[in-house]
Amino acid sequence: MRVGVARDRGRFREGKRSSASVRRTGAVVLAVGTLMASSVGTIASAEPRATVESITADEAPDGSRLVEVAPVGESQMNFTVHSTAMDKDVTVRVIRAASEKRPTVYMLGGVEGNSEQFGWEQKADVEKFFSDKDVNVVIPFGGQSSYYADWQRDDPELGRNKWQTFLTKELPPIVDSALDTTGKNAIAGLSMSATSVLNLAISKPGLYRSVGAYSGCAMTSDPVARRFVEITVADFGGNPENMWGAPNDPLWAANDPYVNAEKLRGTTLYISNGSGLPGPYDTLDARTVGGDRRALATQVVVGGVIEAVTNDCTMRLAEKLRALDIPATVDLRPVGTHSWGYWRDDLSASWPMMAAAIGA
Repeated sequence: MRVGVARDRGRFREGKRSSASVRRTGAVVLAVGTLMASSVGTIASAEPRATVESITADEAPDGSRLVEVAPVGESQMNFTVHSTAMDKDVTVRVIRAASEKRPTVYMLGGVEGNSEQFGWEQKADVEKFFSDKDVNVVIPFGGQSSYYADWQRDDPELGRNKWQTFLTKELPPIVDSALDTTGKNAIAGLSMSATSVLNLAISKPGLYRSVGAYSGCAMTSDPVARRFVEITVADFGGNPENMWGAPNDPLWAANDPYVNAEKLRGTTLYISNGSGLPGPYDTLDARTVGGDRRALATQVVVGGVIEAVTNDCTMRLAEKLRALDIPATVDLRPVGTHSWGYWRDDLSASWPMMAAAIGA
């Protein structure tokens, strides 16, 4: 164990918005220091802040463990978690609830995964959004082009991906122990991970009581959907056959939320998508565009095409859920491209439903 030191709605709605024993690991210490400099440029010695927080965590049944905790700003911290399944350390950004015995929201990134430079915090202001909600927020870093799945084989470019194991068996018990949570979880994902969050809920029923899936293709095994997955995996150089095998491999159907929709029964679902037509966030002054005409063209053309494809998947999933009489809130927007402005709105619109499901 290393020591971490501080370094600085029920039914469908369509509309406009629309055991193995565990072992107690040693304490992981957060030590926060301040460096003071005088107005004439002389540097004072570093002084610790008034508080020092120790966090302990039980190991997961497979031996995955909390390695280090480091503070990030005033309200966040990074957990370094060693995944036994992937045989590597994973950085997990945590926004801790103001009080103990609170539920947890897990948030997964798109094809880029999450990182210090790109993801939910930078693009959707999740720290600000959750600042008054007294809920733990957990954002794993990494996962580019992985579909947050358990891959059959290691990939030359993407390495060993056992994200489903990590997100269902390894990380949750560590988070619950470290943060003294209620054990009630929700999970949200966008684009690539909108497929993943549905699969995660299917793979371990009850772990994630509520799912928010924004602008994703909830299909993987029919020819068109499989091609969409293949393109997404190849975005960061991955080989989709290392994930779920050849096109006729049964793993493609086993990881298809549309095929396995019956297993979503009992999960509180919020599923959303735009039409692909330009909307209010597809303008030069939009935050995601920043006055860049080339960026706007890419968002409107490429983002429009992607959103149109995921919209078809979303409509088909909605029909399947309706046929199975599985309650879900489905928000099909008449406009909107595949971009962050709409996903920020999706998070806000889906939160009341997720909060009710986990007691937040």
